[in-house]
Amino acid sequence: MAKYQEVIGWITEQIDSGVLQEGMKIPSENELCSQFHISRQTARHAIGRLEAKGVLTSRRGSGTYVSDEHFQTGSRQKRVAVVTTYVDGYIFPRMIQGIENKLSDYGYSMQIAFTNNTFERENSILAEILQHDDIAGIIVEPTKSALPNPNLELYRTLITRRIPILFINSFYPELNCPHVSLNDKKCAYRAVEELLAHGHQNIGCILKLDDGQGHARYSGYLEAMKNAGFPIKDDWVVWLDTEDLAHMEENREKICRRLKDCTGVFCYNDQVAAETILFFKEAGISVPEQMSIVSMDDSDLALTNGIALDSVPHPKERLGAKAAENLVHLIHNSQYGASYEFSEKLILRSSVGDI
Repeated sequence: MAKYQEVIGWITEQIDSGVLQEGMKIPSENELCSQFHISRQTARHAIGRLEAKGVLTSRRGSGTYVSDEHFQTGSRQKRVAVVTTYVDGYIFPRMIQGIENKLSDYGYSMQIAFTNNTFERENSILAEILQHDDIAGIIVEPTKSALPNPNLELYRTLITRRIPILFINSFYPELNCPHVSLNDKKCAYRAVEELLAHGHQNIGCILKLDDGQGHARYSGYLEAMKNAGFPIKDDWVVWLDTEDLAHMEENREKICRRLKDCTGVFCYNDQVAAETILFFKEAGISVPEQMSIVSMDDSDLALTNGIALDSVPHPKERLGAKAAENLVHLIHNSQYGASYEFSEKLILRSSVGDI
């Protein structure tokens, strides 16, 4: 990142967060030089760029001030579109709250929409956004991110219009856009590692087929098993899609049949784990005495069905706040490195037993 861009980003963030308000004087060139370890020429270049945009105005013999014009015109573009797959569930309300709180800190409002994890709904939301010119940036959770997406051209149109886009939870690899997510591969590795540490070798997994998180978590499972020197059988891997997760009862027979020779199971998330524990109980298989289970998300579901799940937490509010903060940085500086991945530790409870 060029030094002058760093200065531009800092000044505009100070304005957005309310530290610098309409008509207030910004730090002098000398102060900026000292703070950012730059030359006066670099400081002047940054100030000049902001003056050209109407953000700052210089008064001879007095200094440089936040422009009244910026507050009159800029307020129309202080809205961020937030697009998630769902509004309910154990992750989304807290993640959305984290986004809203942080955007509010920077003076941005939030416009929210939900795709219900369907390409059709994603298409209509993006088309609606393209009809307006008052969106400063977009935070979006991809729809079925492991599948080819028919809406990529709409995203490319937004990028052409220089509307910053930041993905959460996953991303579309075809687009050169930043993302804020969990490091799914590393966290899955840690979860499977816990099963291995208790002596398990026949370890299966239940994963989501149509999103990128499921594939990344599968990579973590594979790497942990490979590094431990244990075999991986195709029969021990159960793939479910979005529709399957909505009708888990229909997958009862497949799950129990495919995992019958396993002693441990890594589950895509707590929802899958809770249902699987119930299936095992009804089949006469006790957890953790006969079957150990580890999961992801550390939600309220981790404490259901009489079993306290060992589970890797999802950052929820922290992820939402980080996404909002990084998008604001991106709005101010298109070269900002806005990608970030959280690395969480497994919460140990009582769903893993020794073999």
